[in-house]
Amino acid sequence: MSPIIIKGIQLLLSLSLLVVLHELGHFIPAKLFKTRVEKFYLFFDVKFALFKKKIGGTEYGIGWLPLGGYVKISGMIDESMDTEQMNLPPQPWEFRSKPAWQRLIIMLGGVIVNLILGFFIYMMIHLVWGKDTLTSEAVPNGMDVSVLAESVGFQDGDRILKVDGEVLDNVYNLNKYLFLRSVSEVEVQHSSGVKETLQIPEDFGSQMFESGDLRPVTLLLPAAVEVQPNSPAAAAGLLTEDIILSTNGVAINNYSFLIDHIKKEQYDTLHIELKRGDDQIITKTVLPREDGTIGIGFFSSSIEYTHVDLNLSESISAGFAYGYWTLFDYAAQFKYVFTKKGASQVGGFAAIGSLFPAQWDWLGFWSSTALLSIILAFMNILPIPALDGGHVMFLLYEMISGRKPNDRFMEYAQMFGFFLLLAVLLFANGNDVYRAIFG
Repeated sequence: MSPIIIKGIQLLLSLSLLVVLHELGHFIPAKLFKTRVEKFYLFFDVKFALFKKKIGGTEYGIGWLPLGGYVKISGMIDESMDTEQMNLPPQPWEFRSKPAWQRLIIMLGGVIVNLILGFFIYMMIHLVWGKDTLTSEAVPNGMDVSVLAESVGFQDGDRILKVDGEVLDNVYNLNKYLFLRSVSEVEVQHSSGVKETLQIPEDFGSQMFESGDLRPVTLLLPAAVEVQPNSPAAAAGLLTEDIILSTNGVAINNYSFLIDHIKKEQYDTLHIELKRGDDQIITKTVLPREDGTIGIGFFSSSIEYTHVDLNLSESISAGFAYGYWTLFDYAAQFKYVFTKKGASQVGGFAAIGSLFPAQWDWLGFWSSTALLSIILAFMNILPIPALDGGHVMFLLYEMISGRKPNDRFMEYAQMFGFFLLLAVLLFANGNDVYRAIFG
């Protein structure tokens, strides 16, 4: 089956689960507060529905437009824009007749469910699959650093000891810490054996974003390669797991240097000395493509992670921490959306689908679903009319001021929010189309 189809199926299944549970977050408190729910739909039923059935005063159905879902609550100005109902006298079962605190709980229900779901999935992932660690001891050659990292004192071969006093489970996460978590200091041990505490500028994350160098610190690992089928490397007889020792007489001591060297020199012919197995040294001649590439990637299995199984209490703690930092990191990077460069990187459904693995993998599926659940919670709580956060904003205004916004204002706000979201949706998916065509 095509990887695109597999990704599409996973995306549809994940969004269906998230949408249904999100809407249940509104539905359940509405029912508890004796508020009438007229419709409960997965996907939008514009003009017609694929399926519908009325049970106990609520119409349950599946629409044909897979852009989300909704519950229609009586006496509420929402995406249905049912203004006729709002012109009638308020009824005790309507949303508008309930106390503000009850309406607030109803509106927050979807976001709360998505947060709980995301955290719960991460806890179960840690319980079922455990976690993989990569300590500095597991990277004996240390780190390979970029020019940007060198500007704050990092050196090739550094071992990462602590980040703001914390020992990292995975030293490769240092880039994420530097980009999103306002790191102030990093303790390293240079290849000379000297330990040093580096002071990180407050704007280092912004420097990474503007320069495009989102991985200023990478693992300094042997140049173990994965050979692509039907590539110049494969034609020359290179095999996956081969370790490149030199190219045209230039010693190669890590994979990053290998790729940079080949790209920079643009050789017509490459004489490669490599190590195969424990002691076999072989020389191969490779004829690069016109763009200078030879069809190799990094053999990731050469990274020796340590697997750790967790019990229930450890999984709860680790899953909660992972969920918290996932939410924190997403909120922290959201500020970049409002820059020209960040806006150009916004993606739609194709970008979301790319989060899922190309082959069916339950760990990948649940990890992506947990991430989407937390993203959905964050996006929905933004104070934008037509989103849950917009309703919450107006409810908080009412609770603080004692004055309820009039229905006409709420109608216009809802329309503004709807068209704003539609514009964002078109822009994001337009970016996907542009990237698919022009790369």
